[in-house]
Amino acid sequence: MAEKQRILIVDDDSNIAELISLYLLKECYETEIVGDGEQALRVFPEFKPNLVLLDLMLPGIDGYQVCREIRSSSQIPIIMLSAKGEVFDKVLGLELGADDYMIKPFDSKELVARVKAVLRRYQSAPAQTAAHTDQQGDYVEYPDLIVNLTNYSVIYMGHSIEMPPKELELLYFLGSSPNQVFTREQLLDHIWGYEYIGDTRTVDVHIKRLREKIKDHGSWALTTVWGIGYKFEVRR
Repeated sequence: MAEKQRILIVDDDSNIAELISLYLLKECYETEIVGDGEQALRVFPEFKPNLVLLDLMLPGIDGYQVCREIRSSSQIPIIMLSAKGEVFDKVLGLELGADDYMIKPFDSKELVARVKAVLRRYQSAPAQTAAHTDQQGDYVEYPDLIVNLTNYSVIYMGHSIEMPPKELELLYFLGSSPNQVFTREQLLDHIWGYEYIGDTRTVDVHIKRLREKIKDHGSWALTTVWGIGYKFEVRR
């Protein structure tokens, strides 16, 4: 029998947390509820969750800081929950490493669907070990860069780079069409799907995070085309 996937629910509103837990238990997940940031950071290494549902407005250590602390040691997926719907708050959450962001009040069925989607993406990205050049499946290869969509691995300058699934998918998509310019809306449609249409800052955040890990090369670069979007530029 497969081991149940564990979800850590971090929310100081016990009614909301219990309701979320109830829906997840019905889907055969194991849950743990904590009510503040300090407790979340204590429980995280013990509970070893497969995913964290993280409210932003917590007493003491807020959700942003909890996300930052978790990301310093783990790539476990994080979905942020917040009553704040401003673009700034969402962008900040994504910049800190959140995989998704839901605004309260939300539909419980949608929350469960997003949990399943994020877990599917994360589980299809196995832990990256030693760098290797024997590639199989769908991949793109450039000098000092290999992006493999089949096993969700990135090899840069001879070393494996840890990268959340959406960042890797974006890099692969751009690298698959060298020198082709894509608008932010096109990238949203291809990588994130319809629910993100109109939220173009999501693309900017992920490009920024990619550039922090993958620096421009003499043969290629992630290039901004001002007023339009982005392209993977290959230099002849």
